[in-house]
Amino acid sequence: MKSNNQPTKKRLPLFMAVFLIMMLFLQACSGAATTSAPAEGTLRVAMQPLVQTDPALISSDSEVLVANHIYDYLVDVDPQSNPIPRLATGWDVSEDGLVYTFTLAEGVTFHDGSPFTAQDVVWTFNRLRDPDAEYPTSDLYANIESIEATGDLEVIFTLNQPNPFFLYDLSDNHALVMKAETEDTTQFNGTGPFVVTNYSPEDRIEMTANANYWAEGQPKLAGLEIIFFADETAAVDALRSGQVDLAMRMSAALFESLKDEPGVNTINIPTNGFDLVRLRSDREPGNNPKVIEAFKLATDRDAIFSLVTQGYGAVGRDSPIGPLYSAYYTEDTPIPARDVEAARQLLADAGYPDGLTLDLHTPDTGNRPDLAVVLKEQWAEAGIDVNVLVEPESVYYGDDGWLEVTLGITGWGSRPYPQFYPDVMLVCDAKWNESHFCDEEFDQLALTAGTTLDEDERVQAYADIQELLIERGPVIIPYFFGQFAAISDKFDRFDLKAFAGRTDFRDVSFKQ
Repeated sequence: MKSNNQPTKKRLPLFMAVFLIMMLFLQACSGAATTSAPAEGTLRVAMQPLVQTDPALISSDSEVLVANHIYDYLVDVDPQSNPIPRLATGWDVSEDGLVYTFTLAEGVTFHDGSPFTAQDVVWTFNRLRDPDAEYPTSDLYANIESIEATGDLEVIFTLNQPNPFFLYDLSDNHALVMKAETEDTTQFNGTGPFVVTNYSPEDRIEMTANANYWAEGQPKLAGLEIIFFADETAAVDALRSGQVDLAMRMSAALFESLKDEPGVNTINIPTNGFDLVRLRSDREPGNNPKVIEAFKLATDRDAIFSLVTQGYGAVGRDSPIGPLYSAYYTEDTPIPARDVEAARQLLADAGYPDGLTLDLHTPDTGNRPDLAVVLKEQWAEAGIDVNVLVEPESVYYGDDGWLEVTLGITGWGSRPYPQFYPDVMLVCDAKWNESHFCDEEFDQLALTAGTTLDEDERVQAYADIQELLIERGPVIIPYFFGQFAAISDKFDRFDLKAFAGRTDFRDVSFKQ
């Protein structure tokens, strides 16, 4: 803060002058990062409660958001989905695409004061790729042959086969660099821009700016407070009343209601995030392709887009490869028009002449409850009667219960590259294959798309993937949603990311 006191012309006592000189000398020798201006203001963010604190296990936006500000990624992604340096200041790739050499930032320390080195990177990624640990990243990093520290600030990753998206893989939500041999993740010992001062699992997590953060001039805020709300309406009401400064991840209806709110700036951006409706294909009734086709023919995607998203985002085509991936997205394969009578006949042919009765599970966030209600109404016309079960997001995803239900809706966050989705949700042995889909032709196409260095071959593979999923995939993707946020006008430099949890607060500033 500025002081109104006028500078004095009196000389400092000799001992005080010596003391100040010594302090400046010690600070210069410490190697600690300095900021161009003192950090000011605390940003209060409304998010869902945390379930996981281990970066290897986080999944929800709130868990990713918190971890992203306690720890650092080796490679980050900017709001335009480009890989950018973070703890790695640069990298070189061999001509055959198999060897990646990373140079690491200097002068980085963990919150406990210990130095960050290449060994921490090696330990972190060996942990994430350990198949025995059964982390969700074990498949993602199965292509890594070795990770070697070739110096205190140099790491070499060697792959078994080329991966044109490897830099993106290193920016995966879970890939936050931890101190080697960390055992207790509730200690929150990262290298990131904020230091945890209080964690109340039922209420909030409070952080203060890391005075020794390695990136000069960051963070610009003095503090960050994530306040937990189980209900999105309550979070938006808290924003209106000034109890919080920022709300993200809300339904289109709630976002619309904030557009004229005084003192609040609203932001929306297109994303490749989508709500996926899926029927397990490894058990009745989804193990009959006619049933899956009946569900698809009973669904009116255009009506859902209009009613549920209110026109934000884009209409879906039952494939996770959306229009934001302009090089790979195609509409060459048409989506069959809604045909209720044909759906009824398919159910009868599959052995369900009186229709079906099923539970439809959905988390309580975003547009998903509204989507479930619209689906219930549409499907009822074709003889599919569903009982909608709305669950708190933390419960729905907790203990992987979402992977077990027969019929469910899942929100998939936007990723900066398309290969993430086939690899983690659709190939036969994918960790998060919630539909339990297994198709040999699909797996081969996914392998080609994710390994070839021939761009034309990759484009064709992604086109074939989209056609296959439209024709026989057990998933319905009715839309790609927009990402919403509303923030107090007391803050500057807020840049919303397509995956809300990866939004970076390091440059957000409080208006003077």
